[in-house]
Amino acid sequence: MTNCLPGFDASPVWLSLQTAFTATIITFFWGIAAARWLVGYQGRGKSFIDGIFTLPLVLPPTVIGFGLLLLFGKNGPLGSLLLHLGASVVFSWPATVIAATVVAFPLMYQTARGAFEQIEANIENAARTLGASEWTIFWRVTLPLAWPGIAAGTVLAFSRALGEFGATLMLAGNIPGKTQTIPMAIYFAVDAGKTGQALAWVAVIVSISLGVIVTLNYWKRRQGDGGARLAAEGGIKSVAGRGQKILSRLYVGSQFFRR
Repeated sequence: MTNCLPGFDASPVWLSLQTAFTATIITFFWGIAAARWLVGYQGRGKSFIDGIFTLPLVLPPTVIGFGLLLLFGKNGPLGSLLLHLGASVVFSWPATVIAATVVAFPLMYQTARGAFEQIEANIENAARTLGASEWTIFWRVTLPLAWPGIAAGTVLAFSRALGEFGATLMLAGNIPGKTQTIPMAIYFAVDAGKTGQALAWVAVIVSISLGVIVTLNYWKRRQGDGGARLAAEGGIKSVAGRGQKILSRLYVGSQFFRR
């Protein structure tokens, strides 16, 4: 199914989607975990750790790609270890996932961290007084309250992973049918003077990105957790009201299990 039309190789579409979805799933869990941990972290070096997590957002993609190449190359620490295990990352599809994950991670992390920091601490403390475990508090109180920001971070991470170019070129190269994503196809089509083909790829990637954003925004509105709704209902007061509702349900559940 790589050739949907005669003379048109659609493999960059499937490679881009596979890479973006895989990278988004990875950054979703790791970004939320890192954000939640750093929000509660009170030790030394908090600003430095935050800087490390955010660094790929401000570095040029080629610098990130060069660093990954040093890390996963045959002479790098991870690259040499993989070679001993009979595996290699450079110029392979996993390399596109690694590059996309690294550049998309800061967007998921920063957005989730901002969402967690907006949650009133008293709401979580009230859940603790009801006997809820930290795991229960996270899943039933913290995550629902932070979900609008997390959903926004997911969209940003997906879009960034889909459009990644520089780091992917450095680590994965441009191998048609193997590592050639849509941004690669656009660049090399323009370089070869194939403007029409480049325009076709631009239309494809714009359509995919716009479709994902519109779909997630529609889903958020259906869930009643859109950012616009929070602003219309009073911002932080609305969050507090939602927190009280969640705590009420948590209290009812705790009373049920105590019977």
